[in-house]
Amino acid sequence: MVPIGIRPTNDFAFKKTFGTPANKLALVSLLNAILDLCCPIVEVTLENPFNLQDFQDDKLSILDIRAVDKRGAIYDIEMQLSIFAGLVKRIVFYGCEIYADQLRSGDNYTDLNPVYAICLLEGVLWPDSAKVHHAFRLEDRDSGRILEGTLEFHTLELGWYNLREEELGTASELDRWLFWLLHAHQYDPDTLDRLFPQPPFRQATDTITRIAKITEDKAMYDTREKAIRDQQWALNAAREEARAAGRQEGREEGRQEGREEGRQVGRQEGREQGLEQGLEQGLEQGEIKLIQTLQDILGLPVSDAATFQGQSLLQLQALTAELRNKVQRRS
Repeated sequence: MVPIGIRPTNDFAFKKTFGTPANKLALVSLLNAILDLCCPIVEVTLENPFNLQDFQDDKLSILDIRAVDKRGAIYDIEMQLSIFAGLVKRIVFYGCEIYADQLRSGDNYTDLNPVYAICLLEGVLWPDSAKVHHAFRLEDRDSGRILEGTLEFHTLELGWYNLREEELGTASELDRWLFWLLHAHQYDPDTLDRLFPQPPFRQATDTITRIAKITEDKAMYDTREKAIRDQQWALNAAREEARAAGRQEGREEGRQEGREEGRQVGRQEGREQGLEQGLEQGLEQGEIKLIQTLQDILGLPVSDAATFQGQSLLQLQALTAELRNKVQRRS
């Protein structure tokens, strides 16, 4: 049998699998597996359902999946394929933004509903933890009291995941979903249905199987795969250039000091500073281009790069988020 060949972690495939109204069974199952709530989610309404046009335009691709349950709790889940500087702060920023955006003029703070921000990462975020799933809540470090019904942040680092096929029979629901996300593309549909016979998994498997067959969807999947490779190549190139610059700066500092200790310190600091600065500058440039694209979509005057001089990456990301919200409200 021929493997499906569609990676569910591809942003297009992930959004279509879990962000389509007809596939809410799969989304609810994945959310319940990750969050393990005392009262499981039964039904959700998608706030930003999958739209092929978002991907075809290649101007604005809203890649997160946002859903609301009957209690009003908000669930935001995204697949992040690149690990970059400031990612943790970005996850927290968007989670807080979703929480704050619930309140309109005249609303009461008691109207705020809990927000669960979930980020699945294809790589490793914390190299020193060797743990797949981290769950963060607002908690008093002395008493352990938790601010219930507010914010939760979940990260799942697929780079640490190592479950084998023969262990699926006794695996948790979360482990089964993570295995499916990482390895579904390596199996044919019949084998996947045998390994994952439950309806939510069958629904997900049917979706990636259709992507492999439908010409328009397959073409978009291939386009996104190329974009992912190009983005990763650019990040790797930026890191390597920063490392090279850091090594050179360290060597020069070391020679000037004329001491072995000075050379070692210089190299290390140069590497770290060069890498950080190189990545930061690359991210800022990418954020500026995204802002200009969003301004164009909204019919606003497009700012030139000089306008953003002196603004931090966090400030640029805040402006991007504001423009994204305007586009979403308009659509």
